[in-house]
Amino acid sequence: MGAAVARAQDGDEAAFAVAYRIVQPGLLGFLRGLVGDDAEDVASDAWLEIARDLGRFKGDGAGFRGWTATIARHRALDHLRRQRARPRTGGTEQDILHLPAPHSTHDQALESLSTEQALELVRALPRDQAEAVLLRVVVGLDGPAAARALGKRPGAVRTAAHRGLKRLARQLGVGGEAEAGVTDEASRTLGESK
Repeated sequence: MGAAVARAQDGDEAAFAVAYRIVQPGLLGFLRGLVGDDAEDVASDAWLEIARDLGRFKGDGAGFRGWTATIARHRALDHLRRQRARPRTGGTEQDILHLPAPHSTHDQALESLSTEQALELVRALPRDQAEAVLLRVVVGLDGPAAARALGKRPGAVRTAAHRGLKRLARQLGVGGEAEAGVTDEASRTLGESK
């Protein structure tokens, strides 16, 4: 991915599309864990900023993933602040926007349901744990990259991810926790929800 990012910085639109396709699924899963149904809107805002500031990015493919997660997190926090200041109104317009598409299939519905259930469990975690779990498991960042995205020390992120996955494992009824505290079942469940 690093080569695609470098070419995108030189103005190669096809390379930017490659980087987008690689990063977007994990980034969208991360944002769903933070802002729920508004994730696609927040991701759009984040990608506008990413495209605008791409020339200032310095690093490799893993660094790009972390950089985009940091930008997306900032956009998500801005979105949540705006929501608290201006609560959503319910009504017919919102209901129409959430009607199922005509091409929706049974399998898509089941996949969406399991993804939504997994993200709902993550959203119920304390914010530091939820963000750490989403960045490590859904986005796929390593400890130092997740720490940079969150503006925390790697040890704090590792601890938050450990506690979050441990709590998720208990909620899923998974026993036999792995030595590192990251249960395979909790990680696999979240990893499948990308």
